[in-house]
Amino acid sequence: MMHLAFLLLIIFTDGSSSQKVCSYQDVVEYLNFTRDNSVFKMTRPVLDHKRPTVVQLDIILFALLAVIEKTQTFSPFIWVIMKWNNERISWDPAQFCGITQISIPKEMLWKPDLFIYEMTQKDESPQNPYMYVSYDGTVSSEEEMKVVSTCEMDVHKFPFDIQRCNISIGSAVHCVDEIRVFPFSNSSRATQFSREVIRTQGEWEFLQLTVTSQNFTTDDRQWEYLIYTCTMKRRPLLHVTNFLLPILFFLILDLASFFIEDRRGEKLGFKVTILLAISILLLILNDILPSMSNKTPLIATYCIVIFALMLLSLLETILVTYFMEKDCASKETLRLRENKQDTFITEEKRETCCLSSCKASGGEKHTELLPMVQEVNNSVQARESDTLLLISEQLKELQNTLNLHLIWTRDGGKSDLLATRINRAFFLFYITTVSLFLTLIFIAWTT
Repeated sequence: MMHLAFLLLIIFTDGSSSQKVCSYQDVVEYLNFTRDNSVFKMTRPVLDHKRPTVVQLDIILFALLAVIEKTQTFSPFIWVIMKWNNERISWDPAQFCGITQISIPKEMLWKPDLFIYEMTQKDESPQNPYMYVSYDGTVSSEEEMKVVSTCEMDVHKFPFDIQRCNISIGSAVHCVDEIRVFPFSNSSRATQFSREVIRTQGEWEFLQLTVTSQNFTTDDRQWEYLIYTCTMKRRPLLHVTNFLLPILFFLILDLASFFIEDRRGEKLGFKVTILLAISILLLILNDILPSMSNKTPLIATYCIVIFALMLLSLLETILVTYFMEKDCASKETLRLRENKQDTFITEEKRETCCLSSCKASGGEKHTELLPMVQEVNNSVQARESDTLLLISEQLKELQNTLNLHLIWTRDGGKSDLLATRINRAFFLFYITTVSLFLTLIFIAWTT
């Protein structure tokens, strides 16, 4: 009985000891990472220095944070995945309970010295401290980066523009004989993955992410790098509602001002106010567009032409107002002379009435005032002489008034007619020019 119990104890003990327990630390110790890992991080991980290290790279666009036209900068948030083979690392998963990969700190292994050529600021986003190592020596590293890079933007069709910004990634010191860089995903897969994971786009609409491989040579050495081109289209609704439409409304108001009476000063003040409003919008546009551009932006042409048309309209209003004021001055001079002539005629009539009264009273009292007849006749003759002089002067004034009236009819009437014709001709020119220009600018924006 005792022998049977001892036999069963040995069987159960052997069975429990056959279930091997493994940990990641066992793999780390097997690879000698904990003792002296300088051999894994100091040099390129190849057994033959003539064999290049192949790096597979993949970039996924996670967010479009900012696209600043004024400073020509592009700021996306990307997810970078790198894979390469470390020929000094390998183990048999069967010896370690089927463990096929482990995660270790990034400082323990050599990493490709890849960087972004267009990068202008250091990435300050939190970094992933670990990377994966597979049993066959494949090392995988994933990083999230906030990129602030330069981007040459074409704002010719702003705000209906499409921008293409590049993210070029290559080695800093290793040439093509030492490091080869290949894309892990093609353009269609990179675009599809980016559309699935993208979180924010702002005023931009992400279109596609293309990848190409290029080489450049310097000092008889050739470098290889990948170019990821992000294509995006601006959503123009904000700029249309806040900028383009207000300028168009100001143009319509300037057209409506042609129906205001030219003889009044409100039309001139109204046009000056509209011109000042356009100037303020031009200052806002100056803060948006870059200082240097290969082509003049269409929106700048749009604003400048409308500003020039309004300036011509203002000058036309000043010219028409000048002719109108000249005509009004002639009419005022004629009115004053007519009032003066009426005053003289009224006084003459009053004096004539007085003389008639004197003659009538003298006839009745002829028999009574015979001694005074001679004196009265002399007085009457003197007054008649004065009256004839006044009539002569009034005739001269009347002649001058008629001459002035004829001059005004010849010159002042022509000024009024000329002002009316100028106003009508400029209105037709204004309507035609505005219609043609808006049609051309719309075609340029949409093609």
